[in-house]
Amino acid sequence: MVAVVRIQKKALSLAILFFLATPLVAQDATASDPQSAPETADTQLQKDVQNPVASLTLVPLQNNSNFDAGPFNRTQNVFNIQPVIPVNISSYWKVIVRIVQPLVWQPSPNQDTGGEYGYGDMAPDFFFSPRHPGKLMWGIGPAFVIPTATDHVLGQGKFSMGPSAVVLVQPGKWTIVNLVNNVWSVAGSGSRLSVNQMLDQYFITRNLKKGWYVTTSPIITANWKAPSGNVWTVPFGGGPGRVQKLGSQPVNWNLEFFGNAVHPKGGPSWTMRLTLAFLYPKYSKE
Repeated sequence: MVAVVRIQKKALSLAILFFLATPLVAQDATASDPQSAPETADTQLQKDVQNPVASLTLVPLQNNSNFDAGPFNRTQNVFNIQPVIPVNISSYWKVIVRIVQPLVWQPSPNQDTGGEYGYGDMAPDFFFSPRHPGKLMWGIGPAFVIPTATDHVLGQGKFSMGPSAVVLVQPGKWTIVNLVNNVWSVAGSGSRLSVNQMLDQYFITRNLKKGWYVTTSPIITANWKAPSGNVWTVPFGGGPGRVQKLGSQPVNWNLEFFGNAVHPKGGPSWTMRLTLAFLYPKYSKE
């Protein structure tokens, strides 16, 4: 319980620091560079950050605090390290490599203290996408789940794979994205349950001035192997974010809150998600 409280305090402290630091950084940039009004390059970077198949290298660090989980209403915490690396494979095509490696704090379901902490299952995706798309941008490829969990309660114990696809448009100051995959277990421990699960994440983002934006990006999941009434998790919510520089380093941060309108029995009722992404446009060569 002490570990969970510390995680929550750190997440809240980071959120407060981001909100306090943002106007200071903006003021400093304006003072040092009178030409710091929105520029074409800055606007393009903001759009690239919101585009899952853009030619932009980035390393998001994302903390998800999932509240009121289990019979004792405890807090599960999932910290995702999720680099995104674009690789040009021809003059027409590129592949976007997206890897999610979670670090999980899983409270014990049988008591109000204790739990397990360690690596969860790694989830890499590979999106093949045109290098020079039209107004409708897209990518398709395989999605995997690799059983890298350090404890059986932190992962599924199965190697799973399936198709993944993303489509998006960016009209004016808006970005609208839908990303979906479904994976099935094909190998792994015979003592573990087989896997058939879907993930559908949509993003609706409205860009504002000076790198600010508001967004909603809930992750809808379906466990097709679960009994009726425990299949779906359907969250609603969103929050603010900003693309800016911390010193010379471009970053993207956002803070979102989600309430789970539908969730399995014992699943969390709401989530706080805090993301800080380090951006490396100079490594993303066309």
